[in-house]
Amino acid sequence: MTTLTIEDLAAMLLPGQPIAGLDLGTKTIGLAMSDLGRRFATPRPVIKRVKFTQDAETLLAFAGKEKVAAFVIGLPVNMDGSSGPRVQATRAFVRSMSEKTALPFVFWDERLSTVAAERALLEMDVSRAKRAERIDSAAASFILQGALDRLSALGRGTLPDLDA
Repeated sequence: MTTLTIEDLAAMLLPGQPIAGLDLGTKTIGLAMSDLGRRFATPRPVIKRVKFTQDAETLLAFAGKEKVAAFVIGLPVNMDGSSGPRVQATRAFVRSMSEKTALPFVFWDERLSTVAAERALLEMDVSRAKRAERIDSAAASFILQGALDRLSALGRGTLPDLDA
């Protein structure tokens, strides 16, 4: 498995290959999937975390079933841009996944994704109990949608290459 930039991912993806979004929490992993045209992110049911090996198997079974070409995983940097323990845990998770899969991972800044997901669920008048069940997948959907929008812009050539 490789860790890629969003620009590298754009260069390697073939048409019709969907990608998945992940919001890694301590108790759950929020999941989202793109459509085949990579325009829309759709929340999927969360994975309840057990142990890394079981979590990885569940995630990879999902990836196989959905024909996932890559994962976009939220990187929970602090609001000031610094890295804390959750960033280290996310990077460690991806390193451990590298021993189990060749699928590439892209880190995506997830600042405010949970806030945006919560706001969207509130606007849809989702009850507090249902919000608790859906928040991680909704956040994964926001993370993935940001990456899909960037991929789309890169494909149209409307954004400068940030790595240049």
